[in-house]
Amino acid sequence: MKKEMKLLLVVSAFSSLAGGLLAPIYAIFVKDIGGDLLTAGGAYSVYAIATGVLIYFMSKWEDSIKHQEKLIVIGYLIQTIGFFGYVFVTKPIHLFIIQALFGVSKAVWTPAYDGIYSKNLEKGKFASEWGIWESMNWTIIGIAALFGGLIANMFGFNFLFLTMFSLSAIGFLFSINLLKKKK
Repeated sequence: MKKEMKLLLVVSAFSSLAGGLLAPIYAIFVKDIGGDLLTAGGAYSVYAIATGVLIYFMSKWEDSIKHQEKLIVIGYLIQTIGFFGYVFVTKPIHLFIIQALFGVSKAVWTPAYDGIYSKNLEKGKFASEWGIWESMNWTIIGIAALFGGLIANMFGFNFLFLTMFSLSAIGFLFSINLLKKKK
């Protein structure tokens, strides 16, 4: 496996770990800020639609970008800011704004990430090397889900959000290594 692909996997691992911490208890957080099931669904809808629509346009534009690594770094920076933003969410409208920010983040880094990852696939190992990413991603999300509930239960949501922010920041810092010139 190529060095750049390993780095992409590390960055993705920290991102998945950070995001997976909130996934199973998201609705409880929404309720705590005065929202209901419609708020939870609506906020996720904002994220998904923003991501989907923006990825379409970003992917077209990113095909013409020479150094897509920069977009991965920028996307992970926006994501890290989003995780920190959860600390300040006190009303459903704040949550909608954060979810839109996550949509922008995902739309910026995903096409570039997928493109660079695909360029680094070894011939004849396309399925297995994408399988490594998929396996890692879902395993980490599963582990994070368990720990997210535990952390929030023991220390509260703000501590959980700061943990998510910290993990995302580590991933972002690793992503900066993508900008180093290849030798």
